Amino acid sequence: AAQLWKIKQPYNVNLAALVAALASLEDAEHLPQTVARIVGERERLAVGLRELSWLHVYPSRANFVLCRVTHGDAAQIKQALDKQGILVRYYRKPDLRDCIRISVGTPDQNERLLAALRAMGG
Repeated sequence: AAQLWKIKQPYNVNLAALVAALASLEDAEHLPQTVARIVGERERLAVGLRELSWLHVYPSRANFVLCRVTHGDAAQIKQALDKQGILVRYYRKPDLRDCIRISVGTPDQNERLLAALRAMGG
């Protein structure tokens, strides 16, 4: 078992996610549209986040945006968002301790997140 843990990927993918991923790859027409939608929404989200003076938004080419909290406490921001049903990632690792990772959601989800962050003082 110890040998298996050494080669295990950091995040498991369940069967439902695997089936969905394979199905999406078979739908060649839908995939570029989905990617374009995610990229567009990621850019819109990043613009909104950059308006908050207390966040530093790192460039992203993924389906998430990493932000360093320059004024405030990233863990407290994550907890405040959790209470509103908005989930972001917070890492306790030293290099990422002041960061939150925000997955690109739907336009409505992203707008709800931005409104919550603006209400926190940005």
